[in-house]
Order: sequence, then structure tokens, then C-alpha cells
Amino acid sequence: MQLYKNLKEIKKPFERPVVTIGNFDGVHLGHQLLFHEVAIRAKRSGGTSVAITFDPHPLKVLRPDGIRLISTTRQKIELIRMAGIDALVILPFDQQFAKTTATDFVNNILCETIGVRELVVGYDYAFGRGREGNIDFLRGQGEQRGFPVTVVEAHYEDEMLVSSTRIRELVMEGRMSDVRNLLGRCYHIHGEVQRGKQRGGSEIG
Repeated sequence: MQLYKNLKEIKKPFERPVVTIGNFDGVHLGHQLLFHEVAIRAKRSGGTSVAITFDPHPLKVLRPDGIRLISTTRQKIELIRMAGIDALVILPFDQQFAKTTATDFVNNILCETIGVRELVVGYDYAFGRGREGNIDFLRGQGEQRGFPVTVVEAHYEDEMLVSSTRIRELVMEGRMSDVRNLLGRCYHIHGEVQRGKQRGGSEIG
């Protein structure tokens, strides 16, 4: 998988790209279905499957104390690679980027830089300043610019909606079996190991 950590690293548009956009926190079963759809459509057209995501997660910037993420950026990259995506574009997200309008995002990023030929998004996806770029907006842009927009519907497991928000709630409630069912794998917590004071040998032994 090709990895691009900003738009400047993309020297020319991709070859017939089929694109999806999202935060993809946790890369749960719903995300995996989305990536599968993108990969199938890209293979069918002889194009490139492309995922666009953001780092840090937009809510970490807009509401710094309001969210606990399911996966680290490193985990997300690896999980998207395992899903069979050809290229992952990570857009640095800050307060300035948050002011980008949906129209500018489509014009400058999707069309000019990526060269989108087809767009696949989740049923509840919205982007741009104030989340103004909803599904209806994308469909309208697609009709004007000649790229079809496919919407992947909500996915349920055991009558539970598969979503990053729901998984975060389940983690907080300690319902790890349900978390595993919605992720499609075991949930792992990754943290940084802090070096101690090196007194274990003399004080404990």
C-alpha cells in the first residue's frame, strides 16, 4: 500500500481512482465492508483503490477532551493496508483545515489532486466546514463533475449498529465481547511504556 502523509507527496492524480473518505477510527466491520466495496470497484475498472483519512482525528482538534479513540494512527494504517486498499492519503487536520468548505475539498483535493473517478462513502458521512458536505451534496457534485457516488448502507451485528461511536460506548461499559463482534477482531489497548526509577532490584528483590 502506498502511504501519503500530506497532499504535497502526491505528484500526480492516481490511475482511475475509486475513493473513500472517513475517519475510520477502529476500522470496524462497517469500514471493512466499505473498503471491500472500494477494492472491488477499483479492480473491476482497472483503477486504484484510495482511502482518505485525517490525523489527528477531527474531534481531537474540535473537542480535545470529548473523545477517546479506538485505534492509534499506526494501527489504522496497518488495518487499512490489510483491507486491500492500494493507497492511503492522510490529511493533517488542524483548526485551519477545519475551515475548508465542502466545495473546496471536492475541487482542490478530490478532483485536482486525487483525480477521483468514483466515490464510495458510508451512509452517514459528512465533511467540510460545519459538516456541510453531506450525501446529497456529494451526489450533486458527482453529477456535475462526472463521478458516480455509491453509498454503503448501515451494517448491524446482532441487531447492534456497527459504528465507532457505539464501539467507544461499549468499551467504556466494559462489554468487550460486543466490542469484538463489532470490530471483527479483539480490541487492543496500546500505550507508551514509561521508564521507571530503576529501583526494583534493590527494593523488591
